[in-house]
Amino acid sequence: MNKTLRPVESAHGTFHITDVYPSVDGGRFPIKRIAGEPVEVWADIYRDGHDVISAALVWRHVGDDAWQTAPMTPHSDDRWGGSFVPDRPGRYSFAIEAWTDEFASWRHRFEQKQRDGCDHTLDAVEGAGMLTQAQAGGPAAAAVIIRQCEIFLQTGEPGALLAPELRDAMAGSQFRRDLMRSQLYPLTADRPRARSGAWYQMFARSQGKTPGVHATFGDCIARLPDIAAMGFDVVLLAPIHPIGQTHRKGRNNAAIAQPGDPGSPYAVGSAEGGHDAVHPELGALDDFRAFVAACQSHGLEVALDFAVQCSPDHPWLTEHPDWFKRRPDGSMRTAEHPPQHWDDVVNPDFGSEDATALWRALRDVVLFWVEQGVKIFRVDNPHTKPLAFWAWLIREVQDRDADVLFLSEAFARPKLMKGLAKLGFTQSYTYFTWRTQRVELEQYLGELTSYPERDFFRPNFFVNTPDILPFHLQSGESWMFKSRLALAATLSSSYGIHSGFELLEHTPVPGREEYLNSEKYEIRVRDWDQVGNIKPYVAALNRIRRGNPALQQFANMRFINVDDGGVIGFVKEAADQGNVIVAAIALSSEPREVWLPLGDVMVGRGEARRPVAELEDLITGERHALEWGGIRLHLDPARDPALLLRCIA
Repeated sequence: MNKTLRPVESAHGTFHITDVYPSVDGGRFPIKRIAGEPVEVWADIYRDGHDVISAALVWRHVGDDAWQTAPMTPHSDDRWGGSFVPDRPGRYSFAIEAWTDEFASWRHRFEQKQRDGCDHTLDAVEGAGMLTQAQAGGPAAAAVIIRQCEIFLQTGEPGALLAPELRDAMAGSQFRRDLMRSQLYPLTADRPRARSGAWYQMFARSQGKTPGVHATFGDCIARLPDIAAMGFDVVLLAPIHPIGQTHRKGRNNAAIAQPGDPGSPYAVGSAEGGHDAVHPELGALDDFRAFVAACQSHGLEVALDFAVQCSPDHPWLTEHPDWFKRRPDGSMRTAEHPPQHWDDVVNPDFGSEDATALWRALRDVVLFWVEQGVKIFRVDNPHTKPLAFWAWLIREVQDRDADVLFLSEAFARPKLMKGLAKLGFTQSYTYFTWRTQRVELEQYLGELTSYPERDFFRPNFFVNTPDILPFHLQSGESWMFKSRLALAATLSSSYGIHSGFELLEHTPVPGREEYLNSEKYEIRVRDWDQVGNIKPYVAALNRIRRGNPALQQFANMRFINVDDGGVIGFVKEAADQGNVIVAAIALSSEPREVWLPLGDVMVGRGEARRPVAELEDLITGERHALEWGGIRLHLDPARDPALLLRCIA
């Protein structure tokens, strides 16, 4: 039996718009960029036949009605490129439009017939007729079209139809009868702090000067000049809320607290209040606002730890008992992750019948602190809460204030960590803390700087945390602390330390990657200027970071083949390629001579791009000329495990 083919119902869909870059999971999740900087977009655009194609980018902020547009230009093999600039932080959508430029197609056919010596009289009439059908492309374009049409009608000379200015005028003045738009692709544009920053994490209660005495926000303000002098951008506070009494932990996570033990600030909530309250010994809410203002005066931002968990004494357990799970005997189900068990903490039940109210309450907590001047939140263990909740909360908050940033503190399975970043977290913790060998670092950085990870995953390299004292720091060797600091500060555009790192604190719980006498369970008082500290080294690294845009970005880097397995070398370029930094960092303590092959390193953009001629040592100021496509330098980890060199053409 013969089958009758159905006719094509429409000319739409003629174009194929494929292999769109940038996109994450085919446009399911937003790419991340910085507001005010160009976003390059590429796509394969083609159709059947020989007609001339035109294409454009269209984009808009989610709060805008009108679409903006920018042209795309063809490159080789049907690959088209264009760019646009998201002018402010927030969520955007962009798409690609393609259509047939009918006048350009006519012009191409007409010129071909002229070259072939064919009769083109009717073709000229056809082209003139297209001018009479032109749509409004603006007064200037209309004037050109009318003038050229009149010239042709008066003279009959086809040259009037081939004028370059008419081609340009007609390009934007035709009805696009086969216009096709691609799917929409989401984009999140953030402020620059989302990409780059140096973080200093501390417990507010440990910033005093008297042993055993709880510090106040006034004491924290007194510490700010020291933190600012080290060149940090963000002060990250562990939870500052009232701490529960029930099952309070003692020193070194002892199951039973002794009189005077302050407990863990991650057991949030007591009779004095919950997540929207300040621990009374720190001060009042006005004192916290004064701390935020003092940070701003020192060029610092405040980040708060957002721990979605409660002490058994949290007001919510009384006010909203349905938000929490109970065991068969009626007792509260406390937090646990076998073999660990935390009976001083209970987790909200995101599957409760009143979950909608719970979600809104947690959102309102974040918005409350935003009102107090906090625009950055480190989220504790987000991977243990529903992913849909974080996608909702981040959007709810950022729709109200697009400057708010979220750091995911998730040491979990790699795809889960990346999934949290796709859902909206601005930055993410990483496995850098445990990557110590050259091959491990190169492989891990290769993964994070590849596509599509570089378009949605912004890593923040913390060298230590209140929970983690890595084994490689437990010897307390100064060169190792400096090496890890230099790696974090230069490999990533965002990095952080927990207070005490600058003092080389390194006493572990035997056999574990944890601090003995951890600040999580007691108040610590330190001499911040004690002998042996590396504060000047921290300050020098942060000064170099601020002075070199190449170190304020993450993706434009490549490793170089240093002739020593105990040294890692890499090159980083600023977006405009005008600032190029070479780094060589020792991974072991022995002095060595290293050869850096740099013959293919260039500086500058476009025609101004030149091979590197010499290197400036950013620590000493010395200059070294390249010879035979590279340079041999001495590296003494005991003095400084890192060579940081600016390339000069």
